[in-house]
Amino acid sequence: MDGYMTLREASEKWGITARMVNYYCSSGRIKGAVKVSTLWLIPQDAENLRISGEKMIRLWRCSHEIIISGR
Repeated sequence: MDGYMTLREASEKWGITARMVNYYCSSGRIKGAVKVSTLWLIPQDAENLRISGEKMIRLWRCSHEIIISGR
């Protein structure tokens, strides 16, 4: 479709995994993304909402420490 890209195309363009793009789409973080059957269509002018790798690791560690310690 003109004006849209797939998960794979967005992941290559933004340098992140297709799984992360899928997560962003399903959580509503990419404006204009539309799900058609099992396929996400992402506007070609959509912005990359990537969190830096270092910040992602800190968030992951923090969330797992809370789960392990029972907080």
